[in-house]
Amino acid sequence: MGMSRQTTFTLACAVVLSALGPGVAGYLSARLDAIESAERSLRALEARLHAREARDARPISLPTPCTRTPQSPGPQQGPWTALGEREHKRRAPQQDWLPGLLKEIERSG
Repeated sequence: MGMSRQTTFTLACAVVLSALGPGVAGYLSARLDAIESAERSLRALEARLHAREARDARPISLPTPCTRTPQSPGPQQGPWTALGEREHKRRAPQQDWLPGLLKEIERSG
């Protein structure tokens, strides 16, 4: 009794698929488990990070109200002198408040 080529091919495909099916299913199952495990680890790390941030967060309060610092004595020399003083005042904002703010932060820290 001889089998036709089509029947032989069909049986061969069925044997291969029956061997590959569980292997592919196992591989996909393991990959999904690994993804779920990584997701759980990520959530745990995020929770620890949020707890640490909440523990370390402190409200910032300055001991005195913010006031404008007085100008330093004498004219400041800078690259804007070529433009002329009036042109500089029109183009660039005053930045003499920064040193006073830094001193306040150092004192409160």
